[in-house]
Amino acid sequence: MEQTEEHIVAEKTLLRTAKVVSVIFTPFSIPFVAFLILFIFSYLRIMPLKYKLIVLGVVYCFTIMMPTLTIFLFRKINGLSSSELAERKRRYVPFLLTIISYLFCLFMMHRLNIPWYMTGIILAALLMMVICVVLNLRWKLSEHMAGAGAVIGGLVAFSALFGYNPVWWLCLFILIAGVLGTSRIILQHHTTGEVMGGFAVGLLCSLLVLHPLSNMLFRVFLF
Repeated sequence: MEQTEEHIVAEKTLLRTAKVVSVIFTPFSIPFVAFLILFIFSYLRIMPLKYKLIVLGVVYCFTIMMPTLTIFLFRKINGLSSSELAERKRRYVPFLLTIISYLFCLFMMHRLNIPWYMTGIILAALLMMVICVVLNLRWKLSEHMAGAGAVIGGLVAFSALFGYNPVWWLCLFILIAGVLGTSRIILQHHTTGEVMGGFAVGLLCSLLVLHPLSNMLFRVFLF
């Protein structure tokens, strides 16, 4: 009986931890965190504070605030819970609302003449979501893991672009990706295949759009 109670307590703790990890590493925060890291840890830190605040404000508004607000309103209007919204057939509206917000973000960054390697972060995220929407017809990919894959692909791409050693950053974010993927499986939101598939989509989209060896087509699109 004592072992059973300990097992129940451990299981509840594991589930709570998995939920916290999923909330902290939400895919909505990925572009904003990417810009924040660029402005703190790359040569872009020399840019004027006003410029950095404007860019971060635009990114926050259209990649975090607007998608969260529109999805919240959609849930309230239709009386849907989080679990109901996570069903594959109901995932299209949140995806489409987020895609529209990212399109506005891309437009604003064009108007502000943001360099292509910064605008490319938004474009990579947008491409990733479009692919997830298409694949969602048959396969419920993990957008959390797609975001994690995009971060790792972005690290590799920017290391080639700026000429720095990304090993320690890669170790950190690969560890986070593993913890996040395990959390999604523990919560039974995704299978192992859906987790790995989402990671692969994010990684490939990020490399295609941002890596200097493969991004010529997207650079033409951005300009």
